Amino acid sequence: MALLKSINIPLGAKAIEFCLKGIDGRMHSLTDYDNKDILVIIFMCNHCPYVRAVDSRLVQLQKRFASQSVQFIGINPNDDITYPDDNFETMVKRAEEKGYNFPYLKDDDQSVAKKYQAQCTPDIYVYDRKRELCYHGRIDDNWEQPDRVTSHDLSDAIEALIEGKSLPIDQHPSMGCSIKWKE
Repeated sequence: MALLKSINIPLGAKAIEFCLKGIDGRMHSLTDYDNKDILVIIFMCNHCPYVRAVDSRLVQLQKRFASQSVQFIGINPNDDITYPDDNFETMVKRAEEKGYNFPYLKDDDQSVAKKYQAQCTPDIYVYDRKRELCYHGRIDDNWEQPDRVTSHDLSDAIEALIEGKSLPIDQHPSMGCSIKWKE
């Protein structure tokens, strides 16, 4: 397992259109969420210990912010031939087990992850109403021990956007397993 950090992407970068199959059997596109003020895109997967440690936090954050026009979307870009735990059927099972309350999509050809320059799982992008990148960083400061979290970076970023406040330019990168690219 190669540990990577998300790369620095310029704030203000525009969200990139996608059309991906969700575990609900439907195709999902960026424009399907035009009615949401804030969009949180998370490149994630089933097997990564970093994602497995925080996916309950993602569920809690979606629940907390859903009524405030915030939509989370999980995208799994991993090669599911070499890593069968990341196949579509296992995505469905994982989502059911963990109670995912947000769309979980499969990026089979990895083109969406490449366009977003995603590096790791989780890799988190927060877009405002204009679909400009406002936050690209970690969930919090302790992926492994939730009881020792002292900085709630993702939650704070979402709250600031809801309140119309600007976000800090210095953002801590997310870190996790490398995306499992196809050869």
